[in-house]
Amino acid sequence: MKTVITFGTFDVFHVGHVNILQRAASLGDALIVGISTDELNFCKKQRYPIYNQRDRMKIVNGMRYINLCFFEESLEQKREYILKYDADVLVMGDDWKGRFDEFKDICEVVYLERTPSVSTTQLIEVISSSDR
Repeated sequence: MKTVITFGTFDVFHVGHVNILQRAASLGDALIVGISTDELNFCKKQRYPIYNQRDRMKIVNGMRYINLCFFEESLEQKREYILKYDADVLVMGDDWKGRFDEFKDICEVVYLERTPSVSTTQLIEVISSSDR
């Protein structure tokens, strides 16, 4: 059995999230998803997600091709997560290209192209500006 692992915040869930998760799932027999905690997201982006971590977990975990979700509490623990879940493939969006090559010693690393013209940050900006 080939296990794929990926990570993300998955806030304001959109078609780009669906696309990358479907494509990640197609690379193996099981897909495991690390959902960034609210605190980790704040550390990365200096803002909390729109949806809290429990709601984001429920949304992602509700997809039929997701086998398991867990909370990612630290970017520095990616190696431990990959080993803990015995992942054969790490999938990340191509905006991270090259940043996770250090894990090629324990698994295959694949960077998938992001869906053009769709990003959570852009969606939040559009929604925020329309409120004014």
